[in-house]
Amino acid sequence: MTQTIAPRVRTVVLLLLAAACALLVGAGPASAHAAVTGSDPAQGAVVDKAPARISLTFSEQVAMSGDSLRVLDPGGKRVDAGEPSNVSGTTYAVRLHSGLPDGTYTVAYQVVSADSHPVAGAYTFSIGAPSKTSVTVSGQTADDGVVGWLYGLGRYVSYAGFIVMAGGAAFVLACWPRGSGVRPVQRFVVSGWLALTGATLALLLLRGSFTGSGKVADIFDLSLLGQVLQTKTGAALVSRLLLLAAAALFIAVLFGAYDKREDPQEKRDLTFGLAIGGVVVAAGLAASWAMSEHASVGLQAGIAMPVDVVHLLAVAAWLGGLGALLVALYRAPADTPVDTSAVRRFSRLAFGSVLALIATGTYQSWRQLGSWSAFTDTRYGQLLLAKIALAALLVGVAWISRRWTGRLAETVPAAAEREKARVGAGAEASGDAEPGGTGDDRTGAGPEAATDTATDTDTDTDADADEQPDSEPADTERAAQLARQRAARDAARQKRLRDADPDRLGLRRSVLAEAGIAVVLLAVTTVLTQTEPGRTEQEAKAATSASASTSPDTGASGALTLNMPFDTGGENGKGIVTVDLDPARVGDNEMHVYVERPDGQAFDIPEVKVDFTLKAKDIGPLPVVPDHLATGHWSANGVQIPMAGDWKVDVTVRTSDIDEVTVTKNAQIG
Repeated sequence: MTQTIAPRVRTVVLLLLAAACALLVGAGPASAHAAVTGSDPAQGAVVDKAPARISLTFSEQVAMSGDSLRVLDPGGKRVDAGEPSNVSGTTYAVRLHSGLPDGTYTVAYQVVSADSHPVAGAYTFSIGAPSKTSVTVSGQTADDGVVGWLYGLGRYVSYAGFIVMAGGAAFVLACWPRGSGVRPVQRFVVSGWLALTGATLALLLLRGSFTGSGKVADIFDLSLLGQVLQTKTGAALVSRLLLLAAAALFIAVLFGAYDKREDPQEKRDLTFGLAIGGVVVAAGLAASWAMSEHASVGLQAGIAMPVDVVHLLAVAAWLGGLGALLVALYRAPADTPVDTSAVRRFSRLAFGSVLALIATGTYQSWRQLGSWSAFTDTRYGQLLLAKIALAALLVGVAWISRRWTGRLAETVPAAAEREKARVGAGAEASGDAEPGGTGDDRTGAGPEAATDTATDTDTDTDADADEQPDSEPADTERAAQLARQRAARDAARQKRLRDADPDRLGLRRSVLAEAGIAVVLLAVTTVLTQTEPGRTEQEAKAATSASASTSPDTGASGALTLNMPFDTGGENGKGIVTVDLDPARVGDNEMHVYVERPDGQAFDIPEVKVDFTLKAKDIGPLPVVPDHLATGHWSANGVQIPMAGDWKVDVTVRTSDIDEVTVTKNAQIG
């Protein structure tokens, strides 16, 4: 039975790993963790004269290099002068050359957010009047391409390595001390250390290219590596490598001196020392993530980092211990089986880990989302819902495993007694049989009797050999061979007893199912750590929306309709954009935008934006980015008009990556 189960196990595990990798690949580039909340000139704005500088405001502080902010003229030539600087708080600016001609300019930025993730993007503004531009602004992402994919894979492997190493060691130390001498379990823990070490070194080399050019050739650029070592992320990766050296010493003691200790008191003392040292090293490794990623920035960072450490340790104890238990159930030698007491101890450890995950996960969810709507309205929230569903499924399967463990504890002693009685009866029957008995009598005793018959025959052969004075070396060799045969027979009998037990088989299968779900859960978690938190995403949307403030509606009726022909100059670039503003009064308004071809047929374009400016009071531009509802139809609710007056309404229409135009009309509002 074991021969048929093992290939299935390998197949299932490989399929689950493939699914996890597919999830990572299909997740796409990581979303920005620092969002642009404002710019001067504004996106799509048309200014009368060339500005002396351009500035960008982010939702959090970012790290910049000399090329982080680039301004390109319509021909693609750089017109920025000097390096970008921090103007105030989260606002960064770069100076422009003087005397810039009219036309459309592209602002491209590539920075590193405070939680270590690269942020890239671009937008356009125009001087005098819009023009054609050769610069492509779409599809610019910070971690697209081979380097980004390798970096994401390295993050996944590093998380998996930590979980396997820390959780496997915790399983041995807290649940199954006998496992310290089991080779498959040793290889499991050591493989986690190797994976984490290799992934950390790879991330250190990839980091410079990942946050910069994204070119494979820059991976081994020592100058970039030197720059990485001076960053927060570089320091975290180096700290992780130093802690891994301590982890290697811990593993050597666990599988060396600890396994060889026979005195109970000495073993208890060493267990206590290893437990303290192991927790310290594991917490330090977990802190290398907490100090450089989501937990280190934003709301309550001083609380969030310790909570994140506890969260990672709980994940490792549960999922890593689960993997070690799976290895023990399938690969442990017949003479060192994992007992029910070990499974019960792990069940209690896993239960405590789940409670810790619920508490820390609830806090992290509140901190990263900020509102219930973010669960469904943001990608981070949607991924978090998937993670919660997988975790709930994993708990359900673990409950099934717990039931199998209870049954196993009840049935194994009885099965062992039956096996012992059966073996004793077989040995007695074999001893009563006469050497001259018939072959049928021996065969009728079954496979065990046949084995004993072979042993009797071997004994008779030994007796005959004793009569020959020159056969002593042969006798010694024969005795050793018989001893090996008896040991193999006993081991096979124990293994057969375990494999034939339906409760143990059920436990194996349920634990295997847990491990498979855990692989997918880890993949979702890895993608989640690379996704912009829901709170940040919603704050960025609010900052760029004209509905950030609220004013009471005057209650007056009426509506404003503006029809503006446009021509972006490109193919299919002609049409009419219509803006409906209702009630077109001070306060809250509802806006609808319609785009039609010259023949009146509605059609979609990549982007449409509206700005409101009251020059007489120096108010604006107030940007509004409507949501796409249907073909040629966009809408925005809560458009705030703060004051009555003659407002200039600018509508920016983009019909391709490079073709856009801003059309303007004045309207009396209020």
